[in-house]
Amino acid sequence: MKAMILAAGKGERMRPLTLTTPKPLIRVAGVPLIEYHLRALVAAGFSEVVINHAWLGQQIEDYLGDGSRFGVRIAYSAEGEPLETGGGIFRALPLLDDEAFVVVNGDIWTDFDFGTLHRPLDAMAHLVLVDNPEHHPGGDFILADGKVHEGAPTADKLTYSGIAVLHPRLFDGCVDGAFKLAPLLRRAMALEQVSGERLDGHWIDVGTHERLAQVETLIEASR
Repeated sequence: MKAMILAAGKGERMRPLTLTTPKPLIRVAGVPLIEYHLRALVAAGFSEVVINHAWLGQQIEDYLGDGSRFGVRIAYSAEGEPLETGGGIFRALPLLDDEAFVVVNGDIWTDFDFGTLHRPLDAMAHLVLVDNPEHHPGGDFILADGKVHEGAPTADKLTYSGIAVLHPRLFDGCVDGAFKLAPLLRRAMALEQVSGERLDGHWIDVGTHERLAQVETLIEASR
């Protein structure tokens, strides 16, 4: 199984850092965010990773190279203009073969063990969900009996972590261009084709300077 790291976001809320540095290369405790993902994927046994990029993307290629110094082979999907999450993955599908693959947002930090991820054979997608953070109290989806559902607005929901196993057939009927992933997931949920699990560990969506500081504190405390 291959893995894909989504690294095309511009990181508007992280300015001025992201004016000259792509968000995945912002350093946390001295290490770029994306490097934490690479090392975790390698530790979990992944040997091939696809990375998409747009804003200042050449810096990502220059820093990571072909991946050999991390023990992994990296292929890049350069977008030029951002294609959003769904469009970015769809553009990269030729690099991911015709089987299920792991996808992880490049702007999160987590100690999740990627080696535990397994998509049920009958599911188009398997999502890792987390307890709702303060900045997203309403959550996204319901997890019940191993299946993920959209649920009613008042239902107890969890938040999508940005970590998933997806099958290429989730993108059947899509065309090249910018589009979101969420509508595809909801379509699959309606067919009961999305499984899920709850993340047991640390997870932070590094979307602001304050959350960047939270990650720094967690990492320093673990050393």
